[in-house]
Amino acid sequence: MTQAFDRRLTPARPDIAAAHLRGRVEAEHFVEGKSEEVVFELADMRNAPSFAAGLDTQAIRGERVTVYEIDEGWAWGQLERDSYVGFLPAAALKPAGPAPTHRIRVLRTFLYPGASMKLPVEQALPLNAEVCVTECRGDFARIGDEGFVWSGHLSKLDAFEADFVSVAEQFVGVPYLWGGKTALGLDCSGLVQTALAAAGIRAPRDTDMQENALGEAIHTTPDLAGLQRGDLIFWKGHVGLMRDERTLLHANGHHMLVASELLAEAVARIEAKSFGKITSIRRLPRLSA
Repeated sequence: MTQAFDRRLTPARPDIAAAHLRGRVEAEHFVEGKSEEVVFELADMRNAPSFAAGLDTQAIRGERVTVYEIDEGWAWGQLERDSYVGFLPAAALKPAGPAPTHRIRVLRTFLYPGASMKLPVEQALPLNAEVCVTECRGDFARIGDEGFVWSGHLSKLDAFEADFVSVAEQFVGVPYLWGGKTALGLDCSGLVQTALAAAGIRAPRDTDMQENALGEAIHTTPDLAGLQRGDLIFWKGHVGLMRDERTLLHANGHHMLVASELLAEAVARIEAKSFGKITSIRRLPRLSA
């Protein structure tokens, strides 16, 4: 009997599904996936193979993707980092190469064809993009055989930021973009996921997933006293993070950017105009007192 599944996390369609799902879902064909990696600075993942389809999320340079189908310029597959399933432009992918050694630690850094900042820029790599450093030349690091980035903008894969809130604060003023995950634009759960990733904390992509997976639920008074920096505030369909006991940081459709505001003001507006009441407040263990 076919099990119910979340299409966001399960590589299955009526016509094709991952081989490991045989017996659990119904599909005309079951296939083994092929490991690919993102070679564009970012690649939009959509819910259908069309540039007019809705943007679900984004994959960034170096992400691994298990691809189950390539058809008419579109790859259908599952991201390794957060298991999201959707359609990516096939041109943004290539067979997975050597394992990455470093990640980008700043909001964006440029990829140059040589070890000079005076050369034309080829890409602008976003925060958390993963790269394989093959050579150091002065202040620059060679990325595979494709170009050079400023070495000061790199961290080793296991070197993480101490405070994910400090990472999120760097995005203040960035435009709101449904499905976005970079400094060109991001949404509420994209901000949380991206900031946590920079601190070495894996998080699901969407708000409902994050509410179920991250931290421990905490209880507070009606006036929301006792909150701490790093607490995550959830509404149905929205999430923000606390900068301190009174100040909320969130990517939101009211300001259409990443904004910092008093929690009390945000709660009143959100309850009246959009997502209703707070559904939970969650605290991550490493940020607990």
